[in-house]
Amino acid sequence: MNLTTILSEAFRALRQNRLRTGLTMLGMIIGVAAVVLMLSIGQGARTKINETIAAMGSNLFLVVPGATSSGGFSFGSGSVRTLTINDAYAIADLTSIAATSPVTTGTVQLNYASKNWSTIITGTTPDYFVVGNWKMESGTTFTESDLRSAARVAVLGSVTAKNLFGEEDPIGKTIRITNRPFQVVGVLMAKGQSLTGRDQDDNVYIPITTSERQITGNQFPGSIRYMLVQGKSADDMDIAEIEITQLLRQRHRIQQGKDNDFTVRNLTAIADVATDAAKIMSIVLGAIASVSLMVGGIGIMNIMLVSVTERTREIGIRMALGANQRAILTQFLLEAIMICVLGGSIGLLLGITGAWIVSQVADMLIVITFGMIGLAFLFSSAVGVFFGFYPARKASSLKPVDALRYE
Repeated sequence: MNLTTILSEAFRALRQNRLRTGLTMLGMIIGVAAVVLMLSIGQGARTKINETIAAMGSNLFLVVPGATSSGGFSFGSGSVRTLTINDAYAIADLTSIAATSPVTTGTVQLNYASKNWSTIITGTTPDYFVVGNWKMESGTTFTESDLRSAARVAVLGSVTAKNLFGEEDPIGKTIRITNRPFQVVGVLMAKGQSLTGRDQDDNVYIPITTSERQITGNQFPGSIRYMLVQGKSADDMDIAEIEITQLLRQRHRIQQGKDNDFTVRNLTAIADVATDAAKIMSIVLGAIASVSLMVGGIGIMNIMLVSVTERTREIGIRMALGANQRAILTQFLLEAIMICVLGGSIGLLLGITGAWIVSQVADMLIVITFGMIGLAFLFSSAVGVFFGFYPARKASSLKPVDALRYE
C-alpha cells in the first residue's frame, strides 16, 4: 500500500468523525495560538528595548553628583552639586574617552505666537547630540561658537516642535523662553521613551552657557546636574570607569578611604540587564504557552487510543486483506499528524489575529517572524508524532485473529 493510499484512508477516517476530530484539534488550536501570541509579545518587548538602547547611544556612562554628608546629616545622590563643567572637560581628555557632555536641566514655559508649552530645558554642549546618538529631522545643532558666546539658539525635540508649531516649519523662527527670544536652529528626530519611561522628545536644548547665565541660573556657578560620557570602545568600559573615578577623586581632593561625592553608572551594563530580562520573559512566556500544547497532545493521544479501540475490527479486516503492520502504523500516525498540522494552522491564524488585536488595544509592539511561524508548524508536527506514536504502535501490533474477534 503506497503513501498516497494511506494518506487518503487517514483523511477519510478523520472526515467520518468530524465532531471528534474538531474537538481533538481544539487543544492544538489553543496551544499554537497561545505560543504564537506569547512569543510575539515577548519578541516585541525585546525589540522595543533594543531600539531604545540603540537610540540611547553606545558605550555610555552617566556621572551624577553622589551622596554627601555635612554636620551629621546625609544628602542623597544628586542632592548636592559636586560636578562641574571643568570636570567634564577634564574627563574628555582621558585616553579611554571619546566625548563628554555636561548637562543642566530645568522646567520652562515656551511661547510662540499664541501658543505656549511647558517642557524640560536642557543646557548642554554640541557633543551631547553625538554622545546621545541624536539625528536631526531638520536644521542643525548649535555650535561651539554658540557655546562660547552664550547665544540664544535652541534645538527642539519633536514633541515640543509639534505642540508649538504644528505643521509649520520651526527652523529660523523665534520662540520665547522665560520671555527671552531664542532662534530655533534645529528639530530632532523622535526617539520615544527612555528606559526609565521619560519622553525624550519633549525637550528644548540650548547651550549650557546660555542656560546658566540667562535661564536657569546657578547657585553654584559652573556646576552641572550630570554628565554623559562616551567610551571609545565597548571592550574598555571597565578601564574607562576606573579612570573616570580616579580623575574625579583627584580633582575633588577626596582622601583615601573617603566615599566618592559622585556616582559613575555604566548605562551599557544597565541596558544589557534590561535585554536579558526581556529575553528571560520571552522564554518564560513561551514555556507557559507550551504547556497548553502538551495538554493538547495528551488529548490527541487519548482520542487516538479510543479510535484504535473502536476500529479494532476494521484493523483486523485490513490486516486479513494484506495490510502489514507498517501500513497500519503509518495510517494512525498520519491521522495524528494531520490533526496537529491542521489545528496548528488554525491556531497560527488565531495567534496572529490575537497579536494584532493586542497591539491595537494595548498599543504594544508585537513582532511575528517567519522563524516563529516555522517553529509553530514544527512543534505541532512533533507533538503529533510524539503523542500519536503510541496509539499507532498499539494499532499495528494487534493480531489479526484477535482483532477480528473483537466485539
